Amino acid sequence: MSAASQATVSAPYCIKLSSALSADEQQVIADLLALLPNSDISEIKTNLDNEASIKADPALIIKGFVDGRGLACPMPLLKTKVALREVARGECLYIVATDPNSQADITAFCRQFQANSVASLAILVNTVTDNAVSDDKKTQAADTIFHFIITKTDSN
Repeated sequence: MSAASQATVSAPYCIKLSSALSADEQQVIADLLALLPNSDISEIKTNLDNEASIKADPALIIKGFVDGRGLACPMPLLKTKVALREVARGECLYIVATDPNSQADITAFCRQFQANSVASLAILVNTVTDNAVSDDKKTQAADTIFHFIITKTDSN
């Protein structure tokens, strides 16, 4: 999917989870995305057969996931920087964090990345939810979760 076709996707977003994500990651992501309001997310598609079906129609393609819940600043940002190495232009990275500083850190990083790179990072979703989610790995101590969906785009 080119950055040009990515730009035609508008809120509420249809989200497709890449087959590069494990089944466990897809389930955790789907559960977390379900917390977001309908004005942000219209549909979440998981367990897609192949990359061709993922790219067939306009949607946000989540290729990577950073689970920063329970991590203090600057760890969610550092994990985001590392995970972005695996995300190609037109693909998205989904980040969740519970540290309130993450919101300012990740937003500032995206602005700085855009100013210093050929590619740019666009924050498509920057939402806060006050619902706790529990999974096998973590039990939420904090109810506030910061959600980010960042896409790599051309700087043009």
